[in-house]
Amino acid sequence: MQISSKDLIYLITLITFIFLIAPLFLIIYISLYNQKKAKHAEEKAALKKTFELELLKSQIEVQENILQMIASNLHDNIGQLLSLTSMTLSSIQMDSKREEKIKTAGELTLRAIQELRQLSKRMNGQELIKKNLAHAITYELDWLRRGTEYEINFRDNTTHSIPENADIELILFRLFQETISNIIKHAEATVIDITLDQVPGLLTLRVKDNGKGFVLADKLKTSEGMGLSNLSKRAAMMNGTFNVTSSEEVGTEILVSIPYI
Repeated sequence: MQISSKDLIYLITLITFIFLIAPLFLIIYISLYNQKKAKHAEEKAALKKTFELELLKSQIEVQENILQMIASNLHDNIGQLLSLTSMTLSSIQMDSKREEKIKTAGELTLRAIQELRQLSKRMNGQELIKKNLAHAITYELDWLRRGTEYEINFRDNTTHSIPENADIELILFRLFQETISNIIKHAEATVIDITLDQVPGLLTLRVKDNGKGFVLADKLKTSEGMGLSNLSKRAAMMNGTFNVTSSEEVGTEILVSIPYI
């Protein structure tokens, strides 16, 4: 059976069309596959980030619970024991020489009670921020001024407290505490400037020192860099941002911004 020229042309046209259209389908398939692969990678990264943030949130909650428990025990148990010690010392009747020593011991015990109460209050962040975040920061700085010789400047530009977002204030307060701790340990600074700003829907904390500074890329390779990374993750947990600017022999500035409703 012979194929007519018309059928041959039709067959050649069909085969040519198939050969032309096949690569197009292949390209479309590869493109869809790559898009699906990229989307899967994004979803995997998002799940990983969510898991890390949830894990960090759980760790912070555990830490806060432990600190509250320790603060409560310090205040209730050890504080009561020191108070009883002070009462016992004041009731002892001694000769004049020993009386002076007993009096000194009593005064030291009263000082220990005051220090213990203040330490307990510092550890219980939720109690500190009941008034507002600025009050908690002021209390922390008063504690710092007593034991150090830093020149400390604090500007409070907040307009109102946000008790319905107390968890945000608590996280920001812990970030502040850790930042100050890092300055004391590593910065070799003499001046610390703290600014707390508030605009509708956003709290911003700025901490600047005049210490030795560092190269951020180098710092991130050390254990201190891990500390900065943890601070950044804590801010991210509250949908906030954490930025570090530092220059050697000039100082470091940390800026944390956390949104709230």
